Amino acid sequence: MIEQPPFITQDIDTSLDNEELKNLISSINSRYLYWSDVKYRMPSGMTGIELWSKVKSVRNLTDVKIWPQNNIHFSLTNTMQRLCHEFDMNFGGSWGASRIFPDDKTTQELYLISSIMEEAIASSQMEGASTTREAAKEMLRKKVSPKDKSQRMILNNYNTINFIRDHAKEKLTPALIMQIHGMMTENALDVPDAAGRLRRDDENIVVGNGITGEIVHTPPSAECLNEFLDCLCTFFNDENTGIFVHPIIRAITIHFLVGYYHPFADGNGRTARALFYWYMMKSNYWLVQYLSISRIIKGSKKSYEKAFLYSEADGNDIGYFIQYNLDVLLKSFDALSRYIKRKNNEKKKAEKLLHLGNITKRQSQILSLCIENSDIVLVSTDIVGKFGVTPNTAKSDLRKLTEKGYLSEISLNGRTKGYIRSANFEQLIGKIK
Repeated sequence: MIEQPPFITQDIDTSLDNEELKNLISSINSRYLYWSDVKYRMPSGMTGIELWSKVKSVRNLTDVKIWPQNNIHFSLTNTMQRLCHEFDMNFGGSWGASRIFPDDKTTQELYLISSIMEEAIASSQMEGASTTREAAKEMLRKKVSPKDKSQRMILNNYNTINFIRDHAKEKLTPALIMQIHGMMTENALDVPDAAGRLRRDDENIVVGNGITGEIVHTPPSAECLNEFLDCLCTFFNDENTGIFVHPIIRAITIHFLVGYYHPFADGNGRTARALFYWYMMKSNYWLVQYLSISRIIKGSKKSYEKAFLYSEADGNDIGYFIQYNLDVLLKSFDALSRYIKRKNNEKKKAEKLLHLGNITKRQSQILSLCIENSDIVLVSTDIVGKFGVTPNTAKSDLRKLTEKGYLSEISLNGRTKGYIRSANFEQLIGKIK
């Protein structure tokens, strides 16, 4: 149960009369701490409620009413502005791209495919998909039909993200929102007819604590949902903007609004994160395609849920949700940087194998896979999925490496051919070590 913050009366002294107090409140607001984290930090001679009243008075100075319909607002902090500036330098246009990205377009496309897979898998696992990353990636790479509802959720998510990439510059409409939800949830819901339609009042949709059963959020009535979709599209399409709000904060607000209104019987989280991606790409933050944001959220799901609950408990102040998601973006970017650095190191190792002579760069990367895992069994669909080549090219690479003595061909099921390290693999590779 979330502890409700105290009601602040007008007669409490909200003045900041010393430097120590100013620094304390600055530290609290830089992290957008909630009442339960603030009340024990009071300096000598001050109660928790008095400190909270001063924290709130400072937040009110930079308050932005971003969605007046439900008094949804936030305080724009220095930390938010600093992080948005850093993301502008790294996520948009060509800023920062050369620092971490290789110039090779083929390599960029491989990174993109891998990132979209990671996002689709993590976003679906957050909503209950119970398959492993390895099994899910194998399904997506080999383009096989999903075996169960969990794999169907992941495939739907993957296809939807690719659809959004192709339509990122289009204006959002209620019909497109319904299409996105339908694509996300087709054949993956307990109530089959709920895909691609708004929830009904008689469905009594509430958000509950999965462990205690406690109701933690009751969304607005279903009768207001058509109007909500119209207003959301106006907001998304940057129409009738009275004040400028940074695009990344607007994208996070869209994410929050879908969670708050819960317009669908199921699949709201997946749809909310998809619309966040769409708005970011629409706003030219192209690098977001390479970030697996849901993977970071999945690793801190309790904090994600608390960010929603704190916002509603504190009078729909979504600063908690904004700060949480800005932190997620920062962690996602750091994870991408580490991933690319690791892949670049792997690429350098593979390039050493080119000294063997008479093999291509891609074939050297295939040999690297065999060095990293001595028990690996490769099939042509593995090469298709990992390197984005045609089946014929994949088979040709494996055959040529077999002819040169690096691999041995085995029969897996009478029809499919597998490839493993040959008996002479270590001896042949040892020539360049």
